[in-house]
Amino acid sequence: MSAGLLETLEELAVGAGALTLELFGTNIAVEIKSDESPVTIADRRAEEFLRREIERRFPDDLVVGEEFGESGSGRSGRRWILDPIDGTKSFVRGVPIYGVMIGVEQDGRVIGGAINLPALKELVVAEKGRGCWINGRRACVSDVADPSRGLLLTTDVGNIYKYGHGGAWERLCERMAFVRTWGDCYGYVLVATGRAEVMLDPVMAVWDAAPLPVILSEAGGRFTDLSGVTRIDGGNGLATNAALADVVREIVAG
Repeated sequence: MSAGLLETLEELAVGAGALTLELFGTNIAVEIKSDESPVTIADRRAEEFLRREIERRFPDDLVVGEEFGESGSGRSGRRWILDPIDGTKSFVRGVPIYGVMIGVEQDGRVIGGAINLPALKELVVAEKGRGCWINGRRACVSDVADPSRGLLLTTDVGNIYKYGHGGAWERLCERMAFVRTWGDCYGYVLVATGRAEVMLDPVMAVWDAAPLPVILSEAGGRFTDLSGVTRIDGGNGLATNAALADVVREIVAG
């Protein structure tokens, strides 16, 4: 599988993204799930497409998705982790900074990932040892090494305080040059492609984080939880370029 993983990720992410675009900017019905997050038929159609394709191509793999849970035997040791629309709140308001996210683990290690921002026509794919690519070009984090020149991003400032990270956020804001809420998966794409330096999320599910370790590392950056551990199940996330990685984590730790 590894020889064609980048190509497979690209094909799957593009296909799912095309399905979301069919309903983007329309008067789509919105349901509220038990965790108070929104979901639409576009989320479900995109995940159903991804599941069908993965199960057809790799019947021994395990699939985990935000909308339909877990399926498959997992005999191969591979796990596909799906977020059919990351940024549904943006999607339903016609804001284009939403994306399809796919992560692939082999024996518990993330080896591949994709983020497709179909409304922006930006596709990022990465595979361990084969690089990170945006629209067919190499993706690379910035070389900004001084926080006073850096751009800090998050999805929802209110959630930072709600989940107890207000102090870390305020320390970062004091040190960074610019702060914006270009969030969800779009913020991580901006860091991986050198257009921002730091992205912080105080709360993340595994499907929100699944492709990020390989995308950031192959682009020359880092993705960890807020305690500094590289993992996708830490419940939160912090992405940086390499030059600022240590100082940002020191600021966060206080």
